[in-house]
Amino acid sequence: MRFAYYTLAFVVVLLLSVMGLRGLRSSRPPIEVFPDMDRQAKYKPQAGSKFFADGRADRPLPPGTVPFGRDVVAKRDKDGKTYFADPAFLRADDFHYEGKLADGSFGRGFPTQIEVTREFIERGQGRYQIYCAPCHGTLGDGNGITKSYGMLTTPTFHDDRLRAMAEGEIYGTIAHGKNTMLAYADKLSPDDRWAVVAYVRALQRAAHGTINDVPPELRGGLK
Repeated sequence: MRFAYYTLAFVVVLLLSVMGLRGLRSSRPPIEVFPDMDRQAKYKPQAGSKFFADGRADRPLPPGTVPFGRDVVAKRDKDGKTYFADPAFLRADDFHYEGKLADGSFGRGFPTQIEVTREFIERGQGRYQIYCAPCHGTLGDGNGITKSYGMLTTPTFHDDRLRAMAEGEIYGTIAHGKNTMLAYADKLSPDDRWAVVAYVRALQRAAHGTINDVPPELRGGLK
């Protein structure tokens, strides 16, 4: 019988511990049985330290540490090394990674690091067909499959406004989204976004092309 009382008392204490105080607020800190290293002794920036011989908490940089805004070696000559800034480091090139110029405006054309080749445009075509065509349509005319399900606001790339839009702004829209369009920065790398921009330009050129845009040796195959 005594064990029954002990068991009942244990159950009551357990229930009160788990559910009895739920939702109540207290100004006292909770009892920590296992603090899990939540609070540890630490050094603050530029603080002193008795542990190190020089008395500093901040430690010298290890050999080989790369500073912010690093340079890379472009070439070597008899006078030493020639350096140039590495625009990919920490995405320092705003045009390449944000589509914007130094003054904050959207840039035209493509970054100097990108060579617009047939292979590059075909890469953009593949990314476009995966991520863009469902809404914007295979031809970029806004007649994607989502229109059949009520998406009625997808613009066409072939109106004058979007044809005149800077490449950097198209890039920014892909990266960050606009209006009902979500951002695709988590799905497309920066260079893939530029590839899609190049393919959009190809679609626009094709939609407004003339016979003069076709090389003479290929015109015989046109219908």
